[in-house]
Amino acid sequence: MRVGVDVSPLVQTRAGTARHVRGLLSALRERPGLDLVLLRYGGTGRASSILRDTVWYPRGIARRAARLDVLHCTTFRGPARGRVPTAVTVHDLAVLRYPAAFPRWHRLYGRAGLRRVLAGADAIVAVSEFTKREVVDLADVPAERVRVVANGVDPIFRPDPAPRATAREASDEASRAGYVLAVATLEPRKNLERAVQAARLAGRELRVVGARGWGGIAVEGWVGEVPDAELAALYRGASCVLYPSLYEGFGLPVLEAMACGTPVVTSRGTAMEEVAGGAAVLVDPSDPASIADGITEADRRSGELVRLGLERASGFTWDVAADAVESLWRELA
Repeated sequence: MRVGVDVSPLVQTRAGTARHVRGLLSALRERPGLDLVLLRYGGTGRASSILRDTVWYPRGIARRAARLDVLHCTTFRGPARGRVPTAVTVHDLAVLRYPAAFPRWHRLYGRAGLRRVLAGADAIVAVSEFTKREVVDLADVPAERVRVVANGVDPIFRPDPAPRATAREASDEASRAGYVLAVATLEPRKNLERAVQAARLAGRELRVVGARGWGGIAVEGWVGEVPDAELAALYRGASCVLYPSLYEGFGLPVLEAMACGTPVVTSRGTAMEEVAGGAAVLVDPSDPASIADGITEADRRSGELVRLGLERASGFTWDVAADAVESLWRELA
């Protein structure tokens, strides 16, 4: 079976969608009976982005996939009508839920193209139950057309090989730790300004790892993007990972931190609550005091949260995700 996979996110970002594409490809590449044809267009920058959205996705990608058995678009960008059975993955619908948080071009595409792409797809994949509900509610897609395939965790995110501390030792160590870590692109919905306020209230240093985004966001403690090996080390060295985003479709940093053996503080009532599965401290992301209290609670419960987080993260692998995606492709072919 020959499957065309859109890998354009790999040239656009190193964040969640790119991690999703890389993780799936790593688990699917060597599978017998699968011939993956990687499809991409353009490079970085606004001009390439506009050409992808106006030319490549509406017409070009379908033409390139015409002789294949299945086309899989790894974001909600794709053709309104494919020439072969087409699957589309939706990571979130923030552009519809919070359009004001996005640049003008993203808002225009969200209004004009997104619903047509989802209506024309033969199958829709959502990365969480939360995102599935968003697709149903905001894009008027029947629930039976959407299946959930959760993300996995890259193997580089793992605990420190040193012997694990007891629960009391871990709590004592966390209370003395030097920094809290946030991992996010600098954009409005990541809620980083409140994260800075909360860290101040808790009397803790905040380090922020992520790409420069949009919306004029600038925060204390920003260190920019780092390689994954360095990111894993930063996860392991933090007393806790703070992820108080206002909206996500999944929230990979939650799982990555847990897989590294680090307690997590994240937003109540979001996809991150679903992903955390009871293994994180949940806070009100609109209230810096609540977030600060969450940091203190993570210190106090550090040993328990490390254990729960490792157990939770172990259930999310790219092999499991790839099994579900391959099964879908074979149904469509």
